[in-house]
This record gives sequence, structure tokens and C-alpha cells, in this order.
Amino acid sequence: MKQLIHSANLKIRSITTILLVMGLSSPGQAEIVSLESSNIDDVLNEAGVALVNFYADWCRFSQMLHPIFEEASNIVREEFPDTKQVVFARVDCDQHSDIAQRYRITKYPTLKLFRNGMMMKREYRGQRSVTAIADFIRQQQVDPVKEVHSLEEVISVDRSRRNIIGFFEKKDSNNYHTFEKVANILRDDCTFLAAIGEVSASERFSGDNVIYKPVGESAPDMVYLGSLTNFDLSYAWTQDKCVPLVREITFENGEELTEEGLPFLILFHVKDDTESLEKFQHEVARQLISEKGSINFLHADCDKFRHPLLHIQKTPADCPVIAIDSFRHMYVFPDFKDLAVPGKLRQFVLDLHSGKLHREFHHGPDPTDSTPGQEEKEAASSPPESSFQKLAPSETRYTILRRDRDEL
Repeated sequence: MKQLIHSANLKIRSITTILLVMGLSSPGQAEIVSLESSNIDDVLNEAGVALVNFYADWCRFSQMLHPIFEEASNIVREEFPDTKQVVFARVDCDQHSDIAQRYRITKYPTLKLFRNGMMMKREYRGQRSVTAIADFIRQQQVDPVKEVHSLEEVISVDRSRRNIIGFFEKKDSNNYHTFEKVANILRDDCTFLAAIGEVSASERFSGDNVIYKPVGESAPDMVYLGSLTNFDLSYAWTQDKCVPLVREITFENGEELTEEGLPFLILFHVKDDTESLEKFQHEVARQLISEKGSINFLHADCDKFRHPLLHIQKTPADCPVIAIDSFRHMYVFPDFKDLAVPGKLRQFVLDLHSGKLHREFHHGPDPTDSTPGQEEKEAASSPPESSFQKLAPSETRYTILRRDRDEL
């Protein structure tokens, strides 16, 4: 009997060993790349698509996501075996707080998508399941460029959307590859189409060509005049066309906009009041174009966003109202009628950056010149404005948005 048991144990150990070896050597077994300061740039820059899990070991939800994330990576690796086409990676934010700060990570776990080293604005907010994460990556592999087969298709494009259209002699060219790379990054902001070969010949009288068709049937086309192989120039031009200077904040994109880390300059207006919106857009373009990148220009429906208005003692009846939301306080532009006064709106934004708005919020009118950086120093020593301030900025903003939505 002892001999039989010993023999059975040997067989079990042998089978276990074989299974372990098979598991370790299986080509379908994916590797989750641990990112740190020494390798993060190289890994992300070389990846066509990278999904990065920013986590903290003490976080229960991070612990729950680990096996799901790993299983999803196994499934994706089987479908996309090229290790540079899709990368699953993770960052321990306790061990690498510098990386967490670099990408403005304020909650755990956070799943961020990167393309060719560039972080996409829209993080993954789908279900935390193996199927959902795998499906999300599959969607990212869909070609963002739709090939058209006649110029009639170009003429009849949907003018309610922003369209970028390329006319190329062939796909296998540096011009097209740059166009495709830009399209991959801005796929959520514009529709990208391409006419290849003979069908595009009449539009290539001076070589390959890229145009922008704005929203509106009567809006004129705009031609890209830069180098078609220069990614930085192509991306900057396309982003300028695809991402409007003044964007609408909604329940769906509120958290996403907050995560960009920039304060908001918001016009609250009645939905049908397009005249006020046009005036705001015009003055932002005239006075504040140089501030793009330091503040987000937004407009919001007064009726839907009543709670932010209440923070500045306003109601929809007071609209149009202009305010800055710094995520700590909200500051009101004195009078909408002063919008067109030369330099008035610009000074309002400069007063935010200098700290003057913050000082006046706490201490009354400030007759002195503003000192850059003062806002941060005072903010650090000031007590929280409300219980909302105990939350991370994105949670603060989204809490308000979600509450507004639930009450509609």
C-alpha cells in the first residue's frame, strides 16, 4: 500500500512539474511590464498601444483588478502576439509617486491608454472584467482611417462632424503612415478618411494632400500646408482642428476634462442662447489664444449644472455667467457685459495665475500687484473651503456632476 501511495505521489509531482513548465513556456502567457523611471519612456514610446494599470497595494480595488488585468492580457496576447503592438503594464504608485504625479493619478486603480508614448485623454472607464478590457483593446486595434472609393463619398461626408481627409498616391508611404499615426491618437475627436491611388489623382495636383472639413455645410475646407511626414506638425494642426478651443462640458466628459489637470474658464448659458456662446468663443479666441494649455475653455448648460452655479450664489435666471473653477474655489467674472472690453477677460485669467483671485476671495480687494506662485503658497495654508475639498480634484468635480445628473 505504501508503495502504491509513493508511486501516486511521484505521478502527481511529475504532472504538476509538466504543467508548470507548460505554463511558463506557453506562448499565450502574457507579461505585465512593471514600469519605473528607468524604463517607462522606452516601453511606452515603443508600444503601438499600451494599457497601464496605476495601482496601490493597499487599495482593495487594486487587489481585485490584478487577476482580471492579467487574464485580459493573456487573451489579448494570443490575438496580438507582437509584443510591441499591444503592451499591458503597471505602475506601483506608492513605490513610484513621481510617475503617478507626472500622469496626475489621483485614485486607484486607474487604467490609462497610451499610443506611441502619448497618454490619451480618455482613460478606460468600462467594466473591470476580462471580457470588457479585452474588447476595449480590440476596439483600439480597429483602423481609424476609413478608405473612400470615390470623390462623391468625400463630398457627401457627415458635416455635423469634423472630418480630416487625406489624398494619397499609395498607402505604403511615409505620408500615409504619419496620417495614420495622427488618426490613431485623435480617433475620438475627428472622422478620418483617405482616398488612395487613382481615385485621389485629381486632388493630388501638387502631391499628397490633407484637408479639414469643418462642421457646417457652408464652412470652407482648410488645407494642411506643413510637411506630411513631420508628425509633430501634423498632429498639432490636426488637434487644433479636431479639438475645439471652447468645448462643452457634459455629464459624460466632466471627469475626463478634470483629469487634464487644468482649471476651467466656463460660460454658463441657457442651451438656446447661442448668441452668448458665440460672443464667448470670439473673445476667447481674440484674448486668450496664448493661454491655451494653461486653462480649459468650456461652456455649460445652466439648467443641467445648477450645483456649480449655487457655489457662486447664482441660478439659471442669472445666466449668462462666466466663472473660473480652480478646483479649490470658483471665481465669478464681474459682468458678462464687460466680456468685449479689450483685455478684460484676459486679465481675469491672468489674475487666476498670479494668485490675485485667490487672495481677493479670502481677504477682499487686492490693490497690489500679484505675485506669481502666491496662490499655491496660500492654498497650502488655507483651510478647506468645504467637505468636497477633502476629495481629489477629479472626485470633487465628478461628485457634483453626478449629483446634478441624478437629480434630472
